[in-house]
Amino acid sequence: MSVMVAAHFWLDLTLAGLGLAMALAVIRANRGPTPFDRVLAVNTIGTMAVLAISVFGFFDGRPAFLDIALLYALINFIGTIAILKYFRHGTLGEHMRGAQTDQKKGDL
Repeated sequence: MSVMVAAHFWLDLTLAGLGLAMALAVIRANRGPTPFDRVLAVNTIGTMAVLAISVFGFFDGRPAFLDIALLYALINFIGTIAILKYFRHGTLGEHMRGAQTDQKKGDL
């Protein structure tokens, strides 16, 4: 068995495992009883996509894919925080304006 055949076998096996984990996360996102469970499942799908990009870049010999994976992980993290903030406050920025106005009234 040559090195290339072994590398393709492990790449296929790894990507199949990540695909199975993504499919289970999609099922969890569809059936989640609360919105927070759904957000967690979508975040898991994003994390699996980052892993798939990284693994493919490693086996293909393209280290630039790691930069793409890191950028996608950052976007995934910021998006998750924004969605959770929206669920908690009902808006993405208006609640801060009201808190600053209350502080100014207390200073007078």
